[in-house]
Amino acid sequence: MRDDDTLSEAFWAVARRLRHRTKASLEPWDISPSLARAMGVLSRHGDVRLSVLADHLHIVPRSATEVVDDLERLGFAERGPDPTDRRAVLVGLTPAGIETSRAIQAARQQESERFFAELSDADRSELVRLLGKLREA
Repeated sequence: MRDDDTLSEAFWAVARRLRHRTKASLEPWDISPSLARAMGVLSRHGDVRLSVLADHLHIVPRSATEVVDDLERLGFAERGPDPTDRRAVLVGLTPAGIETSRAIQAARQQESERFFAELSDADRSELVRLLGKLREA
């Protein structure tokens, strides 16, 4: 950290660098970070209702509908009936969505490894510990 940086400035500068590198890692799929996040949620949680997807993404249900519309247009997600409530709809990844989600996760993991490569194992552990404290606060 430079002497003239505040903690907040340093944090946001690193966050911006990481966000730009993450966005660049998604270029082969021509997909936005928000769509990639939604695919990650669906990959981890399986078929879910739109409201559950919205909760995981911290967005309003109307926005989740638009995200799913975009994923459907790309062939990565599909809507289907909820077997426990015929009025409800579940959203899940298609086989192409599952494959793409796995590829995106691998690319993001590689980019993350490159990004944090300058840190020692001890520094990485300390950073994880500190960020965990902030996340729980």
